[in-house]
Amino acid sequence: MDPTTRADAHRLPVRVYYEDTDFSGFVYHASYLRFMERGRTELLRDLAGDQSDLHRDADGLVFVVRRMEIDYLKPARMDDALTIVTATRELRGASMHLSQAVMRGEEALVRAEVVVACVRGGRAIRLPERLRQRLAPEGAPAADTNS
Repeated sequence: MDPTTRADAHRLPVRVYYEDTDFSGFVYHASYLRFMERGRTELLRDLAGDQSDLHRDADGLVFVVRRMEIDYLKPARMDDALTIVTATRELRGASMHLSQAVMRGEEALVRAEVVVACVRGGRAIRLPERLRQRLAPEGAPAADTNS
């Protein structure tokens, strides 16, 4: 799924700093993981408030990355203005499947598919209904399957 075409996709502007680059002058591959983590965090913040508040109010609920598939397409360099685009692809019982892209203007540099699990006390739990309603992809019902 291409999150960049979704009207309901979250967009986070990010500037590349020296600390984000490697010896070659390109963005180090792990820096993209941090950028995308910020994108997911800000998506949740916009929909449900601070994760620390959600953790406290939902009796210890946390989100953990269960799986991530990444395609590095083109490099970014220091001072590039990027946009991290995040969109919900599917909601399952205890997980959300997200599509993300790191964009420089209209050009996709990195694409990722991410499965994030909802966890409490080290065990997967069902996504809270209020969050499920807010995260549901535009025009799609929130799936009620387990996993």
